[in-house]
Amino acid sequence: MPAPVRLILVPGTRFSTLQWEPYRVLLPDVEVVPVDLPGHGTRLGQDFTSEAAVAVIAEAVAAGTPEQRVVVAGHSLGGFMAMLYAAHATTQPDALVLLGATADPSSPGAVFFRGFIKLLEIVGPDRMSRAMNRIMHLLGARGDLKRSLPDGAAYAALPAAWEAVMAECRPQLLEELRCPVVLANGQYDQMRAHVRRFAAHCQEAHVVTIRGATHLFPVTHPRQVTEVLGLGVRLAQG
Repeated sequence: MPAPVRLILVPGTRFSTLQWEPYRVLLPDVEVVPVDLPGHGTRLGQDFTSEAAVAVIAEAVAAGTPEQRVVVAGHSLGGFMAMLYAAHATTQPDALVLLGATADPSSPGAVFFRGFIKLLEIVGPDRMSRAMNRIMHLLGARGDLKRSLPDGAAYAALPAAWEAVMAECRPQLLEELRCPVVLANGQYDQMRAHVRRFAAHCQEAHVVTIRGATHLFPVTHPRQVTEVLGLGVRLAQG
């Protein structure tokens, strides 16, 4: 018999389903369903488009049973794509959890969207991967979480992915959602910049800040992220 809640987990830029493997053990009473976005993990080499990303999430949701409650959660790029899916889904999820995905790409202050792409062009994917993975290790990524860190090949989809975010992912997407929305960020997360703006567009917003954490908190703070996901599960169950 399937678990009462189906939790779709969408990884961030460069990451794959491996990012979420430790959460299977941390959330034993939930059906944990990680997915790979186009150009990531098992879909490495596929062209990234927002339509293809939304279709991946929709397929994972549709594979559940009618009795299950559905929570869609995503980190960073995965959060923006989860928001895009929820905004256009025929049947909305029972809860939406956005992890590190509350910076408005239309804001003049959100320069890190283009800045990261430009930096990648300068240093190259392999050097960028090694540098980012060293940072994540220093921030606390160990064991299975450390083994989930991506290599340079995962960077190929990054420019197209973030162009899609900048073109389509506005806080206004949340206005028509009737389900509760959890907006979680690290205390030092650059993607926390406009969390109040995103919350203002939600009918029911729950804002969480993880103390001492950066944008990489799903990798470095699994216990706290488990609590955030658990909140989304409880809200979905009413």
